[in-house]
Amino acid sequence: MSIGSVNLEQCLKCNLCTLVCPMMEVNPDYPGPKKAGPDGERYRLKDPAFFDYALKYCLNCKRCEVACPSDVHIGDMIQSARIKYGSQAKKKGLRSLRDWTLASTDLVGSISSPVAPIVNGVLALRPVKAVMDGVLAVDRHRTFPKYSRQKFVSWFRRQDQSAFDRFVTYFHGCYVNYNYPDLGKDFVRLMNAAGYGVHLLEKEKCCGVALMSNGFADKARRQGAVNLASMRKAVSAGEQVLTTSSTCTFTMRDEYPDVLGLDNSAVRDSLMLATKWLYTKLSSGEIHLKFRKDFRMKVAYHTACHMQKMGWQIYSIALLQMIPGLELTVLDQNCCGIAGTFGFKKENYGYSQAIGAKLFADVEASGADVVATDCETCKWQIEMSTGKTVLNPVEILAEAVEF
Repeated sequence: MSIGSVNLEQCLKCNLCTLVCPMMEVNPDYPGPKKAGPDGERYRLKDPAFFDYALKYCLNCKRCEVACPSDVHIGDMIQSARIKYGSQAKKKGLRSLRDWTLASTDLVGSISSPVAPIVNGVLALRPVKAVMDGVLAVDRHRTFPKYSRQKFVSWFRRQDQSAFDRFVTYFHGCYVNYNYPDLGKDFVRLMNAAGYGVHLLEKEKCCGVALMSNGFADKARRQGAVNLASMRKAVSAGEQVLTTSSTCTFTMRDEYPDVLGLDNSAVRDSLMLATKWLYTKLSSGEIHLKFRKDFRMKVAYHTACHMQKMGWQIYSIALLQMIPGLELTVLDQNCCGIAGTFGFKKENYGYSQAIGAKLFADVEASGADVVATDCETCKWQIEMSTGKTVLNPVEILAEAVEF
């Protein structure tokens, strides 16, 4: 039974979801979450062949679900409709090489990392951007995240964790592994400073969020099953599974069961962001960290949309407020507009930037040295659009702690 058929009748048609939808502000062709979600689901239940092309405009930001007073799973409904009825679109050629490439994060990352300097240089060339724009419809204005020559897992294999008697398990994700291993290194340093060793999952795959949004739900389901099997082993060994990505966390906690039909009940409560875990341990006095007396930083915190859906921004914000010498501004919760791979696509780039405009203006007005956020794609969007350095709260904490 689909999410839509379970709770669509709880929709009060109050239209609060339409008031908070960032896409409706910039795109007159999008009818809004109520019409694409509960209203559209009624048509889809009557006619399985029905496919509304407006579904492609949904960012899956979940702001509609946060606003809904009746707890209707509007975003899940739209996401499930894409997966279930998307074959109608696929027959019209919408499953393209571009979508497959953007969704295949592990494959593309494993190919790119060994030759990272070459890949990074080539992707930055204007002629290459022009070809990608014309052939693959990847917008020429989009800046790609750089690849790292050394993968995080390669670095981690050389780290001795045998001195510790307490452990956490780290789901690093494809971004840390292939693009930004420094975040993973900071995570390990912090855990060690807190008296915990780090294990990696026995087997880890990309969380699958890019696969789902680009129409490859079956592969996302297979990868999710691998991740859950490894997490069950970690949890059964008494370890909590920590992450440094709000979107990976949200996908595995909420969309695995609600969209992919994967049972994560054995691990869900043990799967959390590192900032939530750290704040809980620090505030209870179970762990202690010593902060540098000379640390100074002016930070603007951006609440990523999936972070807002989980309600966990309070932990990252409170953790940053613990740091002496850190001046914090919490920005209004405006969507950055990138929505994972959505903002890379030529037909979406204009919407992506228009949605993010409010946030970019707030970042500029904050006067902050850096922006903090728990989402890697928000980081790409903000850095590209404002020129500001964007760091994960874990990185800032690692810089502020005296080791």
